Amino acid sequence: MLKSLFSAVFGAALFGSACLAASGGLSPDQVAQFDILPGWQTESGTRMTALRIRLAPGWKTYWRAPGETGIPPSFDWTGSDNLAAVRFHWPVPQVFHQNGMRTVGYKTELVLPIELTPQQAGREIELRAAIDLGVCQDICMPVSVRVSADLDGAGDRDARIRGALNARPDTGREAGLRDINCKVEPIADGLRLTARIELPSLGAREIAVFELPNPAIWVGEAEARRQGNTLTAVSEMVPPSSAPFMLDRSQIRITVLGAGRAVDIRGCAG
Repeated sequence: MLKSLFSAVFGAALFGSACLAASGGLSPDQVAQFDILPGWQTESGTRMTALRIRLAPGWKTYWRAPGETGIPPSFDWTGSDNLAAVRFHWPVPQVFHQNGMRTVGYKTELVLPIELTPQQAGREIELRAAIDLGVCQDICMPVSVRVSADLDGAGDRDARIRGALNARPDTGREAGLRDINCKVEPIADGLRLTARIELPSLGAREIAVFELPNPAIWVGEAEARRQGNTLTAVSEMVPPSSAPFMLDRSQIRITVLGAGRAVDIRGCAG
């Protein structure tokens, strides 16, 4: 049985006359509509659910690492009950090129599978979340959303969630990754990271996205070039101190995107 309550409070920028005009006269709830897909209880005792975002034609929202000009989504689970852990299963995003800028995200609809681990198995999970994200057409607008759902029972293996789970990136092993090596060099205000990735091509216009566990560290857009089976990607990283810092290569996450596919690589040897 599912009992759910959904409410959305949009950022003040959405209500400004300039933003309303740029949105083509659409009201906030016409630009993006949100709901929770209740999902099912897995064999391991977790709850597989999903956040669904339906977007107006021409609008998009962002992936967890949206690019330098994108708005990264954030989630606050304060107020939830019987919730020990949350794990996201991001489907492969699209790469957008507009006005010389590159962003990464989704258009039309995003079904984001969210796996919930209860503190006590067999008890109802009371999900309470505050979500901040961005939606974009010609301009980008911040959106603040509050969702609330009480999740209990066996549930239903929703085909929409299963489809999103099947659209996940490949692991390095699945994609034929042979080797990855990272070189770190100090720069005036941080580090330069060069990754050499021995990986079969994913097609034209491959890009690489670097992520670190610490979101306070600015990670620049990587420049990538391919020669045969080797993709070389270079990015600069700047911490709040604007100085070189210690980098644990095992914590680096690199996603290679291209031709509707992605490869998720965890860790990078020196």
